[in-house]
Amino acid sequence: MDAKGFNHLFEYHITRNRELWEHCILTLTPEQFTWEIDYSMGSMRNQCVHLLNIDERWFSGLRGAEVPDFADPQDYPDFDSVRTKWDQVEAGMRETLAGLQDAALEEEFMPNVKVWQILFHVLNHGTDHRAQMLAGLHALGAPTFAQDYFFFANGMPIKVHN
Repeated sequence: MDAKGFNHLFEYHITRNRELWEHCILTLTPEQFTWEIDYSMGSMRNQCVHLLNIDERWFSGLRGAEVPDFADPQDYPDFDSVRTKWDQVEAGMRETLAGLQDAALEEEFMPNVKVWQILFHVLNHGTDHRAQMLAGLHALGAPTFAQDYFFFANGMPIKVHN
């Protein structure tokens, strides 16, 4: 895998996150957004904050910047506060990825862990949490969609299911 390939995979990650937000999460009421779910990170809000925070933490480390603390979902009380932070995190990710060079992928990020492995971990973490969120959204009666990479790679639009 080269830097161009990772940029493509992160376009999938960011696109699917945005589609999840726009087509599913924004259909929730404010109460549903913060409704405690007895699984994983809890509410949809908590899941969103966790996903954006972990992306931010790993990408801060990749940039050599100070890694932020774990985010407290209570600091993001509503849709707008979550989306504002998520947009900032995405911009930082895109900036980092735009400067990514093939040779950097093989550099050690930490002992016995290369940069490409961190990037793969972030992608895998995002897919895992989107799947959890889609199941939670379904339980809340919200629309969902298949997040398959194949559909993205082949330019197929998502099919939102109500």
